[in-house]
Amino acid sequence: MGDDILSVIPTDPHWQPAPDAGKRAAALVLELVSGSPDDAHTDPGDVGLDVDWYEAITAVDCGSNLLSIRCPHCAGSLDPEWYRDLLDAYDERGEGLPTLDITTPCCSTATSLDRLDYDWPCGYARFEIAAWNPQRPPLTPEELTTVARALGHPVRQILARI
Repeated sequence: MGDDILSVIPTDPHWQPAPDAGKRAAALVLELVSGSPDDAHTDPGDVGLDVDWYEAITAVDCGSNLLSIRCPHCAGSLDPEWYRDLLDAYDERGEGLPTLDITTPCCSTATSLDRLDYDWPCGYARFEIAAWNPQRPPLTPEELTTVARALGHPVRQILARI
C-alpha cells in the first residue's frame, strides 16, 4: 500500500513565507489533517509533516495520480515519462528548477510547466507543507483560505499517491 500526501503550496511558485508564518501555517495544516478530535481511532501522531523552504523552484506533483498531460497550445498528449525524465534530470543535479520555461515536444511551442494541462493537479513552489497520510479528505476552500491567512499568501493543495 502506498502513501498519500497532501501538500499545501503558495500559488506563486517563487514566493516563500517568513519562518514564523510558515510554522504557523504548518501547525494549522497538521491540526486540520489529523482527523476529528472526536474520532477515537485517530492519533495525530499517525500523520507525518514535512515543512520545506527550497532554494529553487521544486516540482510538487501528484505522484502516481498523474496519468496524462496535454499541451496548452495544440492539445497534444505529452508522455508523463517525458515530464518525469525532465524533473529527474534536475533532481539528479540537485538544483531544483532554474525556470519553468519549456519547449513542448509535441509542437515545439515555448510555454511553462505550470501552464501544461495535467489530468490531476501538479504545482511548483519554493515552500511546501506536506502532510503524509492525512486522516481526512482534501482541505475545503474555507480551510485553504484559513491556511492562506496564517501563511500570508494564497495557497493551493496538491494530492499525491506514492
